Formats: sequence, structure tokens, C-alpha cells
Amino acid sequence: MASRRFPASDPVENSLRLISRYPSLPAPQALWDYENENPLRDARGFDVEGERERPGPDHNRALNKLLPNAGRLYVDGAHPEYSTPECATARDLVAYERAGERIVAQCLEAVNRASGDGYVLYKNNSDGKGNGYGYHENYLMSRAVPFHTIIQTLLPFLVSRPVFAGAGKVGSENGAAPATYQIAQRADFVECLVDLNTMVKRPIINTRDEPHADSARFRRLHVIAGDANMAELPTYLKVGTMAIVTHMLDEGAACPSCVLDNPVEAIKVVSRDLTVRADLKLADGRTTNAIALQRAYLEAAHDFYACRELSPETRDILVKWEIVLDKLEQDPWQLARELDWVAKRHMIESYLDRKGCGWGSSQAALLDLQYHDVRPDKGLYYALERNRRIERVLTDEEIASAEFHAPRDTRAYFRGACLRKFPREVYGASWTSVLFDVGATSVKRVPLMDPRRGTRDATDELLDGVETARELLDRLSPGTTGRRTHDGDPAAMAR
Repeated sequence: MASRRFPASDPVENSLRLISRYPSLPAPQALWDYENENPLRDARGFDVEGERERPGPDHNRALNKLLPNAGRLYVDGAHPEYSTPECATARDLVAYERAGERIVAQCLEAVNRASGDGYVLYKNNSDGKGNGYGYHENYLMSRAVPFHTIIQTLLPFLVSRPVFAGAGKVGSENGAAPATYQIAQRADFVECLVDLNTMVKRPIINTRDEPHADSARFRRLHVIAGDANMAELPTYLKVGTMAIVTHMLDEGAACPSCVLDNPVEAIKVVSRDLTVRADLKLADGRTTNAIALQRAYLEAAHDFYACRELSPETRDILVKWEIVLDKLEQDPWQLARELDWVAKRHMIESYLDRKGCGWGSSQAALLDLQYHDVRPDKGLYYALERNRRIERVLTDEEIASAEFHAPRDTRAYFRGACLRKFPREVYGASWTSVLFDVGATSVKRVPLMDPRRGTRDATDELLDGVETARELLDRLSPGTTGRRTHDGDPAAMAR
């Protein structure tokens, strides 16, 4: 978030001001529960030194806003962030991510209206001045899958995925080799294979072991190597194909076993290769390319699902994955209505040709940023949408609904229902808990340790007819009013 009038203004204060302006907070007094959070634990089996975040109540409330869709709007470091609620499908994820754009755009409009300042906000991965920002994906996996197997399997997939999931970028940054235009924004900021860091020494595979769930059963795979997309199809494929590969890993299925000679260099080669045909060296001396790598994962997925029942969404992702790879192999420019990196390049190139400017001009850099402007009347991506020059996955109605309603098929439903029904009694919440203040001597915690429970089907009967949080707690733990609720989750306790 930046101000055109006051470029040296405090980014932290700007971010705090922004998130405080969302007009539809169900429980403004609620704080974020950091009880089960530890970003210093490494999946390789150790903890690193550092201070875990534990802000006091007032600062906590300023930093964190619980949203009506059961997501989170907060300040991380010096910039605002939005987290979707837990989603069980790729389509839902796209809807809730796009709802986040609506939420922050409303906040931005309110800040500018109140202050008269010219603040702007971009949904992208770099500012063109050497600063990079992550787009964080999170996937629920079984704890039984060895982490070294995850690394081995996912490195070639993540290196090659930008061919359809890249957001496009003018120029280069972070000391990387010069480039006129790139496929991916994140590639220049990737510096190592695996690491716990997210702000320095950024890795392809992040090793954060913070499951936000029962750590004996679950792993949260934390992916930071991807781009922030504006178009819906790249997001749909980005998370949908990744979910397929992680499902295969969970099931112990055969996955491609190729090993890249230098994955960190390879992701930069992929980003700079607008033909998507550049050679990538394998550890055994052979070569491959990004399309071939992606086809290997697609074929493995077809083999995996050959004897399994397919959900309609998984079938749709497999079909779209193959169509996009075919078009990329034939001619990437066929995908100017589907993929961000192609659509953006076509838009910028058309402008530069009309104006007689080059790719190194300030106009090119400005258009790159403006593509990601979250203001619906200013963002160039939204202009493509209005003029029906970009393919959609969702309807506008689905996005509008996702702003105010939690997903029905994850624990987010219970969290969202509590915020809606008991807004004054919710003391706080997190991914793994809802905290209630019912006037007793201690805050009562209802744990949510299984992301797949706490759904509408599991909890509607529990919540039906309940008027107060105390009544809910009585139903969850009969005869134990006044004591902390026992470990478990609302679905389990309701049965």
C-alpha cells in the first residue's frame, strides 16, 4: 500500500488504517488467538531461534480483523494481508480469494474518502524497486508423508508451474539477470531450494511446520513460490493441480521422479522463456522443458484416477490442465484470454506499439503495476473483465456471496456461524479455535483441530435454536458450564 501524495508515509500505520476501515466486521472487538501458532518450527525436525508473535490485546485487535466469511484481514510486517477461510475445492478458493479483492478495495476507498490521500493497493508480488511479497498457498496433507518425499516430488512441479500460473512481469529484480518481460513475478526472488525463511533466502519449498491442526495427523504444506494472479483460470489451475499432486502424495501414488540439476536457476529460465520451450538440465545430464515436466505430472494424475471415482471438479481441472498445456505448446499467444502473463503482455505490447515506447520505459513499468490495482475502476485486469476479454471461472454472484458467507464444507463454517450468531460473545478466534467470553472467570475455547470438521452438515443441528454462546457451550459440554471446554472439535462433541 502506497501513497502518491506522501511516498515516505509509514507503511505500518497505513496498513493498520486500511484494515480498520472494512465496514462489515461482525465482531470488531474480537482478537486473534495465537495459542497454536509457531512459525519457527521447521519440518526438517528443529526449531529456529526467534520470538513468537504475542501482541497485547489492544495491539492484537488493531492487527487482526475477523471477517464475516471466516477469513482474516491483518497486518503482517509492513503490509496488509488477506487470508481466505479454509476451502475444500479449488473453485471455492478462487471465489474467496476474489472476495478478498472486494474487501480490500472497500477498505482502500474508505481510507481515501476519509483522508483525501491518494493511496493505492496492488495485488502482486513486487513493487519494481527490489521489494518482493509472497503469495502464500496452504495445503492440508497427511503427517505420514515424509517431508523429503514432498521436496523431491514438488521441486520440478513448482519450477514448471509458472507456464500457466505466472502473473507476468516487466523487467527483472533482486540482482537477477536482465529481462524485458517474464512469465513469473516470484522467480527473481527465489534464492534457495528449501528453507524456513519467507523474507530472505526465499526457497522453492518452504519448511514451515505450523499445521494449524492436529500436528499428530496433519501437515500444512506452506507454498510461497507462486504468483498472485488476477485472472481466475490461473488461480483455479494453480491450486487445483497442486491439490491433485498433494492428494497423490498422501495416497502414496507414483509421481514423476525426475531431478533437476539446478532448480533455483531453472525457475528463472522458465520465467524468462516466453516460448515455454527452453531446455532445463536434469541431474543425469539429459534435458527437458517446462511443458514436458507438467505433462509428466498430468499423465501420472490420469493414471492415479484411472481406477478411482473422479469428482466433477477434479475432472474439470484435468481437462483444463491438458488444454492449456496443448495451447502453450502450440502457441502461448492463443491464451491471451486465459492466462495473466499472456494477457498482460498483449495489453502492454499493444500500448507500447501505439505510443512508440519501449519495454524499458516508465510506461511499461506503470502498466505492469496498474494491471494489479485492486480499484475496480482503475485496475487494468478489471478493464479486461468489463470488456469480456478474459475468461471467467466464476460468476459475480459467487464472489459477492463469498464476501459474507463462510464455506459450508470446512471448519470455517462453524467459525463463521459463531461470528454471525454471537458477535458480542466471541472474544477471539484462530484457524484452530473459537474463544468465548460468557462472563465467567476464564475465556472458553472451542478447539477446531480438524479442518474437515465443523461443517454445516455436522454443526447446523448443534447451532439450531441456540441463542447465546453459553447455550452453545452447554450443548458442547453438558454439565461443565464454567470450565474450559475439552479438546476436540464441535463436530465431534456434537455427536
